[in-house]
Amino acid sequence: MYTVKQLSELAGVSVRTLHYYDEIGLLTPSQVGANSYRYYDEAAVLRLQQILFYREMGLELTQIKDVLDSPNFDLVMALKSHRAALQDKSERLQKLVETVDNTIKHLMEGTTMSKRQLFEAFSDETQKDYEREARLQYGPDNVNASIKRWNSYTQAQREAIGHEGNAVYNDLVDAIEAGKSPLDAEVQAILERWHNHLRYFYEPNLDILRNLGETYVSSPDFRKNFDKIDPRLAEYMREGITQYVDELETAEIERMLADDAARKGEG
Repeated sequence: MYTVKQLSELAGVSVRTLHYYDEIGLLTPSQVGANSYRYYDEAAVLRLQQILFYREMGLELTQIKDVLDSPNFDLVMALKSHRAALQDKSERLQKLVETVDNTIKHLMEGTTMSKRQLFEAFSDETQKDYEREARLQYGPDNVNASIKRWNSYTQAQREAIGHEGNAVYNDLVDAIEAGKSPLDAEVQAILERWHNHLRYFYEPNLDILRNLGETYVSSPDFRKNFDKIDPRLAEYMREGITQYVDELETAEIERMLADDAARKGEG
């Protein structure tokens, strides 16, 4: 059994936090002594571990309580899930460390480093930012369907998709550096690849595409990620996407008019 002070030191949380968890029914003491001291057994320690894991994943305390109090909650399965999530996070952090190391060598020792190496560690983190932003704009059902599609891919497929996406943004940066207008046919072709790349996650309609161009500039999360690549990229993409969507919209209207004319001719 652990006292509240001992558990506080063991878990690295404050005594006040443990008292608060008791107040809201998230983590109650296993036993309260005659002196009103709180004591916690192994089951309580394991429950606190779960609380901290779920907090690390970003869940609210009320959500954590619902999960842990569910009759279907399985501790072993939860631990396996946490392990998988932590492994993914560990791999992402390792990629960031490698990217930082390579960049330091590039800056201090003059080693050759491609743009892809500069950006390759950001794809997974960027995807999380996109998911959060998309939930606000397109609703949880659409986003959950997109996440389900993403989770259906193998790790090799995800890496290939990530490389493809990085190549799109690298080519856009190259176009900026070459002084090309976002309205140029060559840049519009890159944006067509960007459009097709989005289909790995969901099928974007014209309204979504147009809105993405605005969101890349106005959303702090998106802007932060684009600025890591090139501070000019967000506005450059917005201008190019506007042109790209206008042309798709015009083509769609012309197709609809042609279909209407064909039907009238048949009549």
